[in-house]
Amino acid sequence: MSALEDLIAAGRALVDAGLSPGTSGNVSVRDGDRLLMSGTGTRLGALTPEDIAVLTLAGEIVGGARPSKEVPLHVAMYARNPEHRAVVHVHSPSTVAVSCLEPWAPHSAVPPLTPYSLMRVGQVPLLDFVPPGDPAMGALITDCPVPFRAALLANHGAVVSAAEAAAAVDSTIELEEACRITLLTDGRQRRLIAPERVAEITARWGTPWTATASVS
Repeated sequence: MSALEDLIAAGRALVDAGLSPGTSGNVSVRDGDRLLMSGTGTRLGALTPEDIAVLTLAGEIVGGARPSKEVPLHVAMYARNPEHRAVVHVHSPSTVAVSCLEPWAPHSAVPPLTPYSLMRVGQVPLLDFVPPGDPAMGALITDCPVPFRAALLANHGAVVSAAEAAAAVDSTIELEEACRITLLTDGRQRRLIAPERVAEITARWGTPWTATASVS
């Protein structure tokens, strides 16, 4: 599929998974030296070519629809992970809920409860709150001291990048599930995956994880 078709399919998949209610959320794909991004106020499950904004890699508008206000967020994710070709931002229920809690650890708001989130996502730092669309979000992304391919935005939602659009959707779905399990186990005596096993899984799957002392 073309980059445009990938973007439209990703939007539909996010809505089908229940992760993008109404006109919330946005998706972009990198197509050579330009970005294609869902336009502001669009419904991700019903995107058409006319709903897509065309931007430079620096976020300058060169054609198409008016882009989402979250351009700085997307541009920063591509700058941080230049090998990635897709970025997803959602306000899905469980990611928003966990983003409103204190993080499990400095390097990850989501604890290592299942191997699947480690395999697909790795660590998920919680970034400080700034209003949606604030250019300061770009600096929070690029200046974060730990590696990541997914992050929670405090009191806001999640952002995920991946090598291609379908993988970004899959990782976003896995992150929502990991956050849901985090909420279900909150306040209970959790059985976390042991640090040495976390290291083995993330090394095998090439996902980021910062080695730390065990956190309950």
